[in-house]
Amino acid sequence: MKYCSQCGKPVVIKIPELDNRERYVCEHCETIHYQNPRIVVGCLPVWETKVLLCKRAIEPRKDYWTLPAGFMENGETSLQGALRETWEEAKAKVEEESLYRLFDLPQINQVYMFYRARLSPKDFAPGEESLDVALFEEAEIPWQEIAFPVVAITLQDYFEDRRKGEFHTRISDFTYPYKKKEVEE
Repeated sequence: MKYCSQCGKPVVIKIPELDNRERYVCEHCETIHYQNPRIVVGCLPVWETKVLLCKRAIEPRKDYWTLPAGFMENGETSLQGALRETWEEAKAKVEEESLYRLFDLPQINQVYMFYRARLSPKDFAPGEESLDVALFEEAEIPWQEIAFPVVAITLQDYFEDRRKGEFHTRISDFTYPYKKKEVEE
């Protein structure tokens, strides 16, 4: 950031009074510009024994498979955002949603939240950000073509939990290289 979005004057990096970390501060209008993590929300849509994946039509990771997900918008809950992203990317509606997977990615200032959900009905099509959408059995997952590590981990956890017949909310810190520090609720 170089200029204040309030008055257009240059900003400096400093620790504001009563704060404990560096921020962009406008010394002209005294606006403190906070920068906070971005939240990515999505669904793990399931139909019987298959999961729905989307082939990305946009960067990053164009032509790779992912769960329908994207950045949460202002004015919506995490679930509303996950449902919106599932519709936008896969033209799919889901039900019986429950928070399934949460990842903190502090090195890139992001938090990922995936809801496990059932497709309702079995109806889907590529949205604007998808080249293709398809249902996959575990053995059919194109593991080498999964767009993001958090998606691969979410899928692995889902199939493991399905075999056990137990689904718990899983929370992990994700740092490179990935070391699984997990809390289950």
